[in-house]
Amino acid sequence: MNDDQLLRYSRHILLPEIDVDGQSALLAARALVVGAGGLGSPAAMYLASAGVGEIVLCDGDTVDLTNLQRQILHTEASVGRPKVDSGRDTLLRLNGETRITTLAHRLQGDELDEQVAQASVVLDCSDNFATRHAINRACVAHRTPLVSGAAIRFAGQLSVFDPRSPDNPCYHCLFPEADDVEEVRCAVMGVFAPLTGIVGSMQAAEALKVIAGFGSPLVGRLLLVDGLGGEMRTVRYGRDPSCPVCGEGRSAAQQE
Repeated sequence: MNDDQLLRYSRHILLPEIDVDGQSALLAARALVVGAGGLGSPAAMYLASAGVGEIVLCDGDTVDLTNLQRQILHTEASVGRPKVDSGRDTLLRLNGETRITTLAHRLQGDELDEQVAQASVVLDCSDNFATRHAINRACVAHRTPLVSGAAIRFAGQLSVFDPRSPDNPCYHCLFPEADDVEEVRCAVMGVFAPLTGIVGSMQAAEALKVIAGFGSPLVGRLLLVDGLGGEMRTVRYGRDPSCPVCGEGRSAAQQE
């Protein structure tokens, strides 16, 4: 680190759990953020301000007036612009040294695999189960840590899936993929604006812990946030031995 970086990140460096080595790990890291909306906004902003070296921001949507209630990456002047372009401008205003790569489309297939393979950590800030399960499969295949968050109405949840250890559960172990799952979206059900800030910020915190190797990430624990009652609690869960993604139920091709 140069002198400016030592000064800029001095409040991190003063923490013995992070110190110079941890901050250096953040500067060398590449974080893939899928979704530049309510969760992706605070998550990406804290990753940038904390000094993560490269952020890949992925979202195929444009900014809508209804987004501004909670998606703090964007402003009134951003309405109609691609979210990733608006988000890039905000992140560079926060930290001009952060390298921002933008993908203005839905990440899937070979491109998803490629981006996950290159990432130090993936933050799933998407809003549909198909994307969540696709990201999980790619993270398991490439042994890339995944930080997954969700928020609807006044309820939020957060967990970390770290496939670098074969004993750790994956997203599918906790939320099995099914054709009859009903999608619940903010556009229909509504969402409390600060709740997305709480969950998204905690996603950034968990990602920083994973990258720099300090603290106890939420692996095998689901954090539940009650924004209406002002309470949080954690529920423990384990790996499903028959999981078709990470367990004995997966195909031979997946295990190679």
